[in-house]
Amino acid sequence: MKRQFLRILMAGGCALASGLLPSISRAQQVSYSFSPVNQFGINLTAAYWNPIIAYVSEKSGVKLTLKIGRTSADTTSYVLAKEVEFVFSNHLFSPEREKLGWKVFARRQTPALQGQIVVPADSPITELGQLSGEDIAFAGPEAFIIYKVPYANLLAKKIDAKVIFAGNQDAAFAQLFSGKVKAAGGNSQLVEGYARRENRKFRVLWSSEPFQDLALMASGKVLEKDVKAVANAFVGMSKDPKGIEILHQASKEVGLAKDAYFIAATGDDYAAYRRFFQTAPVSLH
Repeated sequence: MKRQFLRILMAGGCALASGLLPSISRAQQVSYSFSPVNQFGINLTAAYWNPIIAYVSEKSGVKLTLKIGRTSADTTSYVLAKEVEFVFSNHLFSPEREKLGWKVFARRQTPALQGQIVVPADSPITELGQLSGEDIAFAGPEAFIIYKVPYANLLAKKIDAKVIFAGNQDAAFAQLFSGKVKAAGGNSQLVEGYARRENRKFRVLWSSEPFQDLALMASGKVLEKDVKAVANAFVGMSKDPKGIEILHQASKEVGLAKDAYFIAATGDDYAAYRRFFQTAPVSLH
């Protein structure tokens, strides 16, 4: 009788331990913050990224939580303060920031981006020289292709325009089409996407050399196995019907081509960024 009681007690204990395992496993799941730069307004940025990171979290077993600030500069401040572990960014390729140890593991497969200076298609402004003394809207001081590249060109041409920081690319275009500024800095991908979404037409006054789309990067403090799992999940989206559908819908939300998938990448893909900083004014680093 005593042995039977012990068997029942042991069986009950095993069942109790087994019942606890799922909650223990959930409690121990690795979790990291993910900060993509604000290419759009906050709502649109979240609409694009939340379904993607939910998929990546499920596939990788590594939970990613979206962390974005009010502006692109705010979001990058989280990165520089070491408050996040994964990013989608091109703000980390200056000589000083490369010392922080961020590692490229993937990028979005899209046509190369160009920094641009644009005006509405019906604007009387047809050349850069006419912008001297005028207000030009840019996303923010951290924006590489949208601000640093176009503004470096204005400085090189000695065009003394007034810089207005709008917070993100959509806000800069909103100021442009409301007449608050005469021109805006942009990147070719976002210019085309905004034109499709909002039924607007631009005149491009200037375009830069091509640059790769933004990089998916991991902090040096992330475990290598977690980086590998997250990288495999991002890259594997285009091979999974569920992943493809999520990417198509997310891309549609922001005006990207539906085949804007993620592919494996390394820091070597961003040599053009490093070349820029070799000649750019120190103030743009």
